[in-house]
Amino acid sequence: MVKFAAIDFETANEKRNSACSVGVVIMNDTEIIDEFYTLINPLASFRSGNVFIHGITEEQVQEAPTFAELWPTLSAYLEDTILIAHNASFDMSVLRQSLNKYDIPCPNYTSLCTVKISRLIWPQLENHKLHTVANHHGIALNHHHAMDDARASAKIFLASLAEQKIGTTEEFIERWLVSKKGKSARKPKATKLYF
Repeated sequence: MVKFAAIDFETANEKRNSACSVGVVIMNDTEIIDEFYTLINPLASFRSGNVFIHGITEEQVQEAPTFAELWPTLSAYLEDTILIAHNASFDMSVLRQSLNKYDIPCPNYTSLCTVKISRLIWPQLENHKLHTVANHHGIALNHHHAMDDARASAKIFLASLAEQKIGTTEEFIERWLVSKKGKSARKPKATKLYF
């Protein structure tokens, strides 16, 4: 059975390598099976605009692990999964640039974007921002909390799987799979992460 990891990062400032929190939700194609959340010490300054959005301050992360210290734990959650994110280009960029910041080799991974999926499956919505799609499905959301955002993305993805009228989960994945460089991937065998 295919395993997915919905992931969401919040950042301390405009730089993508300044992750200050992460939420991960592990699921199969029918239900959520595990969750993980932590603050991250980005070893960087906090921008007031970012703090206003997510409410995390520099003082709150002083005792939190750095991304490098967190990576062994985080990579264990992500191993052998397909990554799911709402606006996946942002979260995948945070992941890549955080790994680069600490000279950690970037593993091969694949991702699915619930923004792109939502636009096609629910075109009638006013927009396809996370809070709009979550509200459409009655999903409770404390927006810009990494755990809540990851959980909402997971539930939106599960709803999209349930909504498909024909085809298997594997065919659905192949249709929406995004490679590490953001291009469509045609071969389903590319759906594994290698850590």
